[in-house]
Amino acid sequence: MSTTKSEFLNELKARGYVHQVTDEAGRDALAKSGPITGYIGFDCTAPSLHVGNLLGIMMLRKLQQAGHKPIVLIGGGTTKVGDPSGKDEARKLLSDVEIASNIAGIERVFTRFLSFGDGASGAAMVNNADWLDTLNYIDFLREYGRHFSVNRMLTYDSVKLRLEREQPLSFIEFNYMVLQAYDFVELYRRYGCRLQMGGSDQWGNIVSGIELGRRTDGIELFGVTSPLLTTSSGAKMGKTAAGAVWLNPDMCSPYDYWQYWRNSEDADVERFLKLFTELPLKEIATLAKLKGAELNEAKKILATEATALVHGRDAADRAAETARTTFEEGLTASSLPTIEVPRADLAKGLGVLHASLLAGFVNSTGEARRQIKGGGLKVNDEPVADERRLLTPADLSQDGVIKLSLGKKRHALIRPV
Repeated sequence: MSTTKSEFLNELKARGYVHQVTDEAGRDALAKSGPITGYIGFDCTAPSLHVGNLLGIMMLRKLQQAGHKPIVLIGGGTTKVGDPSGKDEARKLLSDVEIASNIAGIERVFTRFLSFGDGASGAAMVNNADWLDTLNYIDFLREYGRHFSVNRMLTYDSVKLRLEREQPLSFIEFNYMVLQAYDFVELYRRYGCRLQMGGSDQWGNIVSGIELGRRTDGIELFGVTSPLLTTSSGAKMGKTAAGAVWLNPDMCSPYDYWQYWRNSEDADVERFLKLFTELPLKEIATLAKLKGAELNEAKKILATEATALVHGRDAADRAAETARTTFEEGLTASSLPTIEVPRADLAKGLGVLHASLLAGFVNSTGEARRQIKGGGLKVNDEPVADERRLLTPADLSQDGVIKLSLGKKRHALIRPV
């Protein structure tokens, strides 16, 4: 039985969110003393966050549900530097315009998970460009750089692994952990924030911030990391053959998002139910006992509950119903993802290879050819045997669409306009 007394940390541990905790007794005492403020940083390298970011988002949600105040730190400043953690090469440096556009997309994700406001537990969204963009370089080095040991920085995984692989590490990337540490101190000064959370690859950065706060402000800060998440087969979370599984509805439909969770490996179902749904643990334990074909019912529940958090309950229920009518009744459901193509293109003949790319089934025509050779690509539920096959108006159903499928679980409708 856990010796932790705080509701928040108990909940995190019971559901599998916790990998490491700094000074657990001190962190627990802080949580029991009243509302605390904690944050997670999200850099703006894409126009949306993806499933790989979902663990952190759920931790912020749990923090708020336990009566504490979550801060979403948008990395408008640190994105200009690039986090080397877990990377074999430098991130592409983005322009200010690209970063601003990405921030607008990312901000929309959090309105589904957090309640923003000025109250004790009201979430706040903060951009670290507010202080990083105005730093005086020499003054910053004198005031904060002197607290960092290069010898120690070289031992952190984000640096050490890159050097061991003989991959270049730029000086600008080497500064990332200094800036992230400074973020923690700045958030403490501005918002009384004393907790930072993140993936286990952020441990070195979090510890650096805790150490900087102790040296500069004499304050005890705390950190909690979550395990780096992979599927049971070792695949990275949030990636499919078609690319990243985005959290923004305009980049991943409710149906595709539902299907991603429905396709979870058997060994992952219980873990994912704990991490990515809010079902009671007793109910999850019951679902985890299902075996064989019955486990598919648990996967459907996982898919629907996870989709409801991102897309809303109505959209999740519609996605589940679309899947049921498509697979169990063999119908073409109108709510399947739809790709609109010019009617003139269809009249000339739309190549099935190109159609597979448009549907997001594959990343290249070469991959589409391999799927055809394996019998995986279908038009109106009939396997495609010829990679030169053209889709024409003759393929349109009575509903005026062409159903394109990859395997048993990926479908899209092609509609002429």
